[in-house]
Amino acid sequence: METLVCAKPGELVYEQREKPQLQSGHAIIKIKRIGICGTDLHAFEGTQPFFTYPRVLGHELAGELIEADGATEFEIGEAVTFIPYYNCGHCIACRSGKPNCCVNMQVSGVHVDGGMAEYLQVPSRLLVKSQGLSFDELALTEPLAIGAHGVRRAGVQSGEFVLVIGAGPIGLGIMEFARIAGGKVIAIDINTQRLAFCKDKLKVHHTINAATEDVMEQLKAITNKDMPTVVIDATGSQKAINGAFQYMAHGARYVLVGLQKGEISVSHPEFHKREATLMSSRNATREDFDHVIFSIKNGDVDPTNYITHRVKFDEVRDQFESWLNPENGVIKAMVEV
Repeated sequence: METLVCAKPGELVYEQREKPQLQSGHAIIKIKRIGICGTDLHAFEGTQPFFTYPRVLGHELAGELIEADGATEFEIGEAVTFIPYYNCGHCIACRSGKPNCCVNMQVSGVHVDGGMAEYLQVPSRLLVKSQGLSFDELALTEPLAIGAHGVRRAGVQSGEFVLVIGAGPIGLGIMEFARIAGGKVIAIDINTQRLAFCKDKLKVHHTINAATEDVMEQLKAITNKDMPTVVIDATGSQKAINGAFQYMAHGARYVLVGLQKGEISVSHPEFHKREATLMSSRNATREDFDHVIFSIKNGDVDPTNYITHRVKFDEVRDQFESWLNPENGVIKAMVEV
C-alpha cells in the first residue's frame, strides 16, 4: 500500500508498505479522508515536542471498516472513525477514567505510525460509529473533540465571557463548543482572515486582532472591566501563553489546549491574588466524541465550514509545505484517498 512518511523535519517521502494483517482485538480501516492538523504541520516543522522520526502522520481520519476482531456492534463496510489515543488501560489515569492522559499514551501519527496511508489497523475498542455522518464530517470529529474537551475542562457556564486565543482549527472548535455551552466568546488572533471567519461562519460577536489593537483595553470594554472568567489558549505559542495570564478575571480558569516546548512564566503575586486556576487539556475522551457527533447531527456545528483546501493523496507531498504559509488562507486541508 502507498504510505506517506515524514522522514525528518521538512521531508515527506512516499513508500510502498505491506497492507496490515489483522491482529486479535483490532480492526482495519480503508482510509477515505485525512484531515491535516496542527500536529502534522508542527511535526513537519520539527517543533512538535512528543515526536520522533521517521513517522507516518495522520490521526484525523475517516474510512470504511474492512476487517475487525472484537467489534461485534460494527458491520464490515460501514463508515467509521476512531479515537486515536492508544491508552494502556491500567495506569493511574486510565483507572481514574482519564484515558486521554494515559501515562503510557501512544497517539496515532505521533508516537506510533498514523493513517497517511491506504489502510490503518487500530484497536477495535477505539472504533467510533459514523451515525450517518459523511466522511468529511467524520474526519473532523477528532479535532472538534479536542475543543469540546477543553471547554469541558474549563467548566464553561452560560453567560460568562470565554476568551479563546488562537483561531486555528482547534481554536475554532473551542469557540463552537464554548458557544454551545452558553459562553459569550471572544476570539483573539493576529490573522485578519481567521478573525473574519470567526465572525462570518461561527457568529463570534467579539474579535480582537492582537497585532493591531490594544487587547487589554478591548477586553475591558467588552467585559465591562470584569475581564474573562475563562481563558483558553489554542496557539501553542510560548509568548501568547505567558502573555494571557494578565487577561484573567479574578477567580478565572485558564486552560492550555495549545502545546509548546518551553516553560510557562507567570507573576506569582498576580496569579495568586486572582485565586486563579490553571489547567492543561490533553486529547479527548469518548464522551467528547459523542458530544461532537450529536452536535453535528443536531446542526449546532458544521465542520465542513472549516475545509478550505482539498487534495488527492498523491498530491500531499507537493502541497504540504504550502499549508504552513498563512497567506494561503488554510483553515483545514482535507486529503481524499
